[in-house]
Amino acid sequence: MNAAPRTPTTLTQMMNALVSEPGRPRLTWYGDDGERVELSGSVLENWMSKTTNLLVEEFDAAPGSRVLLDLPVHWRTAVWALASWRCGATVVLPSAAPPGPPATAPDRRPVDVAITTRPAELAAVADDVVAVALPALARRFGDDLPPGALDAASAVMTYADAVLFAPETDLGEPALLAPAEPAPVSAVLHGDLLPWALRDAPAEHARVLVDGRLPGVEALRRTLAAWAVGGSVVLTSAGTAAALEADPERRRRIAEQEGVTA
Repeated sequence: MNAAPRTPTTLTQMMNALVSEPGRPRLTWYGDDGERVELSGSVLENWMSKTTNLLVEEFDAAPGSRVLLDLPVHWRTAVWALASWRCGATVVLPSAAPPGPPATAPDRRPVDVAITTRPAELAAVADDVVAVALPALARRFGDDLPPGALDAASAVMTYADAVLFAPETDLGEPALLAPAEPAPVSAVLHGDLLPWALRDAPAEHARVLVDGRLPGVEALRRTLAAWAVGGSVVLTSAGTAAALEADPERRRRIAEQEGVTA
């Protein structure tokens, strides 16, 4: 008799399970202008490791560090969240993500580093700013990179493919801080991160379509839940989600091509 599959309880366990089938798609992105990006388990881990190394080496990210993700729902946002959690930091989701008003932490406390598509506006929010170019083929942020900001497009790829050092995660520290209703802040501890994601879990090995118009915290939760059950995600931008809603036949075709089950 085969043993029942074991649900991971930590991020490391989850990532180990995802790379056990290294070539299997784990995150497929449908962006604007027809952009499609597919990350296998091994490629996803590679991106997470490089980004973790950057956070640790450039910003001393560790338990207690607060990393503001001022990014829309996107595959890069998922990578930055994984990397922040890998080094024990707290992911802070702003009260309004781009293209909303300038980002602030929902608890109005300072953050240590801001990851953003609008670095000039975030200089007043964090001492350290990382500028993120969203297109998959971007090799540099652009000419409007403000002084002192780190260009993620050129920097991330210079780091090692495996985590060289990451502080031990403190399970009692917050993993996630996000706006919430009716309370102004919702916090999830590192020790509760996967149980929180799995509160509404899909079926084992599900291929989950995640709508880019969702609040960032819910998009992250659904993505984590799919990965925690050994599944994968088809993630859309907000614009693509709206276009698919207006064109049910295209949505059906993509869901069939991608093997979406939830």
